[in-house]
Amino acid sequence: MCLGRKWHVSIGEKLIPIAETFTLKDHTFKVLRDAILEMDIYRPDADLRLDERQLAERLGISRTPIREALARLAQDGLIEIVPRKGVFVCRKTREEILEMVVTWAALESMAARLACEHATDAELNALRRFAIRHSSDVERADIEEYSDANITFHQTILELSGCSLLSKTADGLFAHMQAVRRRAMGESDRARRSVADHMEIIDALMARDGDLASRRVREHTMRLHDHISKTWTRLETLGARSGAAG
Repeated sequence: MCLGRKWHVSIGEKLIPIAETFTLKDHTFKVLRDAILEMDIYRPDADLRLDERQLAERLGISRTPIREALARLAQDGLIEIVPRKGVFVCRKTREEILEMVVTWAALESMAARLACEHATDAELNALRRFAIRHSSDVERADIEEYSDANITFHQTILELSGCSLLSKTADGLFAHMQAVRRRAMGESDRARRSVADHMEIIDALMARDGDLASRRVREHTMRLHDHISKTWTRLETLGARSGAAG
């Protein structure tokens, strides 16, 4: 299965000029953050370097709001500003990714348990319809579209927990988990297995079986952990930190 082309372009190709009606400082941050989230940062030949001047030209603004946005992105851990080297989108090491997956599994499995108590029938039925609608993406090998739907599926479970702090905590992992899931979804037969797992998770949620829903979510996410552990063997040698040091 092939990944969609939009994940193979640089950040500059994703940016459009900012309208003057927006609050420039905050909107610049949002535009850059959204563009980074759309990048396939774990592709081996991904272009992770950000050029401040080119970003300003692409957005049609001065470099001052670009610098302010980059500083905020660095605080959020999405980029790394290396003196005399440049600005790089951060890519976690294999060990860091495995720890993030374990943490996400713990958060989402608890969210699934709480969703059994707090989600309405209408919300769970909507989740089922969403999953069924996007399962056809795998059949037509539209992995790009299914991967986006897969991310939305997991975010929805966190939201249905009714625990805002749980969702907020997971948001801190979201940027990198999104990129990790995108790469992994196109490998092996993970997309088809994901569809089956999602339907089993929904069945448990609709049965209001907190133990079962929690276990199925945890097992689903830990299969991602096992896949990365076995196949992403060279990830440590790649990324912004090694590129910045070169």
